[in-house]
Amino acid sequence: MSSADFIVRLLLAAGLGAAIGLEREMRQKPAGLRTNMLIAVGSALFSLASIAMVRYSGTSDRIAANIVTGVGFLGGGAILRGDKSVHGMTTAATIWVNAAIGMAAGIGEFRLAIAATGITLIVLILLPPIERYFEERAGVVDVHNHPNR
Repeated sequence: MSSADFIVRLLLAAGLGAAIGLEREMRQKPAGLRTNMLIAVGSALFSLASIAMVRYSGTSDRIAANIVTGVGFLGGGAILRGDKSVHGMTTAATIWVNAAIGMAAGIGEFRLAIAATGITLIVLILLPPIERYFEERAGVVDVHNHPNR
């Protein structure tokens, strides 16, 4: 694999992470642009490193498994539990899926990474109003004090 190929994969991961990070920034969430870009680039880099290591010894699955574990730890730090509520679940899930997108870009599965980014953005942008509708209808939230308003 050429150096240019490595760079393209890392840049794709950065761009896709940026797309997700911009959505998070617009909603003023804690894991924003830089965080999501770094998660995607880091996951892509670890994936590229695992592919390169196969030439010397071992298998590439070890690093991939540890990316999932490490990112799970990072996502766990985004979750806050209060007396009657839990916050940060979507942020944690976004961190997790963003790492998977970075891994896909890193191994050269460009269409998969782009499709997953599109689906993720659809979920993050289109579903909150639908969720609010059902929550308001069920009387779960105060319409005037909802955090996503």
